[in-house]
Amino acid sequence: MDGKERFRGLRANRGAKKKLLGQSRPRERVSCGASNINMTMTTSLVTGSTNLHYRVRLCADKCYRLASCSSGVTFKRCIQGDISRSCRVYEFLGAHRYHVSKAPISKCAPIRNVTLSCLGDNVTKYFDFIVVGSGVAGLRYALEVSKHGSVAVITKAEPHESNTNYAQGGVSAVLSPSDSVENHMRDTIIAGAYLCDEETVRVVCTEGPDRVRELIAIGASFDHGDDGNLHLAREGGHSHRRIVHAADMTGREIERTLLKAVDNDPNIFMFEHHFAIDLLTLQDVSETCCYGVDTLNTETQQVTRFISKVTLLASGGAGHIYPTTTNPPVATGDGIAMAHRAQAVISNMEFVQFHPTALADEGLPIRPTKTRENAFLITEAVRGDGGILYNLAMERFMPLYDERGELAPRDVVARCIDDQLKKRKEKYVLLDISHKSREKILSHFPNIAAECLQYGLDITREPIPVVPAAHYMCGGVRAGLHGETNVQGLYVAGEVACTGLHGANRLASNSLLEALVFARRAVRPSIDLMAQTSLDPSVSNTWARPKLPVSLGTSALEDIIRKTRETRKDMQSIMWGYVGIVRSTSRLKVAEWRLGELEAEWEDYMFQRGWEATMVGLQACEMRNLFCCAKLVVNSALSRHESRGLHFTVDFPDVEESKRRPTLIFPSSPMKVTWSSQRVHKQQHC
Repeated sequence: MDGKERFRGLRANRGAKKKLLGQSRPRERVSCGASNINMTMTTSLVTGSTNLHYRVRLCADKCYRLASCSSGVTFKRCIQGDISRSCRVYEFLGAHRYHVSKAPISKCAPIRNVTLSCLGDNVTKYFDFIVVGSGVAGLRYALEVSKHGSVAVITKAEPHESNTNYAQGGVSAVLSPSDSVENHMRDTIIAGAYLCDEETVRVVCTEGPDRVRELIAIGASFDHGDDGNLHLAREGGHSHRRIVHAADMTGREIERTLLKAVDNDPNIFMFEHHFAIDLLTLQDVSETCCYGVDTLNTETQQVTRFISKVTLLASGGAGHIYPTTTNPPVATGDGIAMAHRAQAVISNMEFVQFHPTALADEGLPIRPTKTRENAFLITEAVRGDGGILYNLAMERFMPLYDERGELAPRDVVARCIDDQLKKRKEKYVLLDISHKSREKILSHFPNIAAECLQYGLDITREPIPVVPAAHYMCGGVRAGLHGETNVQGLYVAGEVACTGLHGANRLASNSLLEALVFARRAVRPSIDLMAQTSLDPSVSNTWARPKLPVSLGTSALEDIIRKTRETRKDMQSIMWGYVGIVRSTSRLKVAEWRLGELEAEWEDYMFQRGWEATMVGLQACEMRNLFCCAKLVVNSALSRHESRGLHFTVDFPDVEESKRRPTLIFPSSPMKVTWSSQRVHKQQHC
């Protein structure tokens, strides 16, 4: 539905021209007087209060007490030579370039453009605001804070390649006179298995309609009915029609609209194909402060350091810890893993939503010739419009499990399908909408109809083969009501965040809504922090620079690439086999052990071939982030001794009221140090 309903192909036309390296407008940030303490982290699981906004607020008060630094600086010019390398190992190697410019840095005031490169082959850029991610949360936030300073939007691939772009269903909001905020709240809390934070739910459901109207004012075009009003769809778990949509391509329309607006904003600079490596933080006795992020330009293979007063993580989820996911290839849990390594509190990672109806290629008349990078989603709106689920014997089965039938929440439908597949030893079930008029089907679901038709399936006449697939992370970086985290200067919005809205299971079409609301709510504290602080540019020299593996040689790098790909498949297989829709304590413990062994084997393989802890490459860094997120999911699942929402375990099959608390993962002293648990700028010896 919302934030995560994917579709394959038909990608959005790119609305933003490239404002790339060398054209950017950097700015400044403050050092907080903190010492450089790089902490190794492992996870410590604690169940906490159901009030999501707990100690996170302690950061909010401290964000305004930052030290002033020097008011000006002159940068020296440096000279750099080219490095030759093999094209075969391009994805691991780095072309070292840099740009130099002069500009004053004024205390507590925006600066126009500072890019400095004085340390060998490294580039540093300064901005008032950094946004990691180019989905709805990141772009909406950037458009607001750009009115007060320069903004760098760092995106891993093309700007439109985000979870937002693949969202089919829509945005849920109370826009009908027959609906109410209370109705929306009740539906959200019921779907979330009563683990939702009520204050967060009220805020999101109350502010949601205005956020939708803002999108329309910016230029988003949504479907209207014959009466001229917005056409509101209904999806599973919703008691009323409240889903604003653009056919079955809502995310694409929102992404198009926001990218166009960003493209026209002179204060926003898009850095595409920049992979975020690690957050840059300093720690004193009482707090951790964020100063920006290190990145790898995956086209030029150059490491670039971004320094900023404020950083927003809007980097999406971690669907690719599983072998089949509706998430695009960029969803490798980078933001969650970076935040965990930077000592941010992580919450509710056991609640992984499996969308019940991804297209099952095995059931298509014509099989796709290539394996999909991400599963094609069949939006929940198909069931909302009357779609019926059958097993292969054409027996309708949902009413046997739940009185709500096909309109039950996603966690229920996914478990029912999983049960049918296991009992009947079948590989998919069927979703039939063909009893509706052809005109209605094609007008409401043109993208799904086109996708299926190219494989010989006419959904106006035949049922659609579907199977559950990993879809959305309800857990993530713990956030307060304004997107603040326990790390000073670090905000989160979108799927990377755990705000308390979703509880133990996300209600359909609530994710785009949450992203819009929290992106907007993070603006005011971000602006205040930016306006009241200044930055000593020399803070950039505090952290060791990530290194590129140019010294390893072609053969070693080829071996590492091959091993990393094999390891990724093995990790995904473990997660699906032992940490899937239905779990048990024994299988979770097996997963914990096997993940640890697999990670150790992979790291040993790399380091024996000359890899160093400070080296970076796209595939290797993605792999360590996937390991980090997979372990967070397993550890969180082991700590919850009940079945609630998306977490169902046969050893504790009932809901326990005494355990109606979020799972909190705090940074702790190291127990077992691995590469995925440490930032690359920490000098680590293996």
